[in-house]
Amino acid sequence: MDPTAAEVAEADRQFSEWMRGNLDRAAEHFGVTVAAGEPVFGWRLRSISAPVDSPDGHRWLRVVSEQIQWAQGDWWTGNRDANTITGIRKPRVLDAVEWEIPEVRRQRAELMTHVPGRPCSGTDALRAEVELPAAWWAELRRSLDVISSTPTARMRKDEPAIRKAVRDALGLSIEVSEWETVHGDLHWANLLQPELGILDWELWGRGPVGTDAASLYCYSLLAPRTAATVWNTFADVLDSPTGTTALLYVAARLLHRVDMGDHPELADPLRRLVDELEP
Repeated sequence: MDPTAAEVAEADRQFSEWMRGNLDRAAEHFGVTVAAGEPVFGWRLRSISAPVDSPDGHRWLRVVSEQIQWAQGDWWTGNRDANTITGIRKPRVLDAVEWEIPEVRRQRAELMTHVPGRPCSGTDALRAEVELPAAWWAELRRSLDVISSTPTARMRKDEPAIRKAVRDALGLSIEVSEWETVHGDLHWANLLQPELGILDWELWGRGPVGTDAASLYCYSLLAPRTAATVWNTFADVLDSPTGTTALLYVAARLLHRVDMGDHPELADPLRRLVDELEP
């Protein structure tokens, strides 16, 4: 029997309280003080973050929890591995610690530099137009160019997995002919304003050329003016065969998320986009 809504809500409450305890444990380990106010919870409560005060000034503390069998691989150390990316405005991991409940869950806490600013959106998908100056867009373009040229052996997702995702979600066959380094999860909750900052580096690695531009465009479909600005900023990337491949890949990935219950309002715009892109 499926759990009731009340049972799900109670389970979420208990898990969020447990995650608050993990945040406190990490703060004690690093010798920092969690700032007053509500912490920030990540996707499905799997992470918790908050600004903290340290003897060296303001910092950011994040704890992620995962079932032990999944607490490994590139994504698990992505934020710290991203310290190799320089020349853009992003957090830098200063220290990390892990602990676990044997045979159940593993936790990883990361103490980072604090990047001032506010997220462009409280959700991944932009639900209202966002007003950003031309300089912000120019810096976004420059930053993605820096990321794309950063060498790495990390892989966001390999070609067989990408082709399977597109085939399963869209019934289409694609080939990835060009690769670059990508952030891998570029959406509006991971972008700061008024000065651009780029957060959440778990998933960065090699991906199809145009993945980040395509991701931001797909997450903008509910805000047509902003979507048009994204397209114009990356027109040379998106309006090309490689851009079409990236858009189909991202649309397939987001439609899979829709099937899991995330941002259902994107389903129709994404399907219209796929119809426009189909050969």
